[in-house]
Amino acid sequence: MTSSDDGGYVHDPAAFEDGERQEGGEADTDGDDWVDEPIHPAATDREFDWRGWTLVGVIVFAFVVSPLTILLWPPATDYLFALIVLPLAPAVLLALTAVWATTRP
Repeated sequence: MTSSDDGGYVHDPAAFEDGERQEGGEADTDGDDWVDEPIHPAATDREFDWRGWTLVGVIVFAFVVSPLTILLWPPATDYLFALIVLPLAPAVLLALTAVWATTRP
C-alpha cells in the first residue's frame, strides 16, 4: 500500500539517508539544533550533586517518615487528616522535587 492509496503519511525508510530527507522533502526549520547534533551524555555535566542528595532525602521522607507518621497518628485526632493530607503532602513534595532535581538550567 502506498501513500496515494490511503491519502496519509506512510513512513518510507528509503527516503531518508543519514538523517536527511531525500527527494525534495521539506527541511526542518524549527531551529532544533539538538535534534540535528545531539550532545553525547558523557559530554554533559551530569554528576550526582546536591540536587540528587536533596531528592534522596525527600524520597526517604516520603517512603519512611510519612508512613510512620500515618501509622503512629493518634486515633483520637482527625483520622481524615491522617489518611488524606499526610500522604498528599509528601507526594506533592516528591513530585516537585523530582522535577526540580532532574531539570538543569
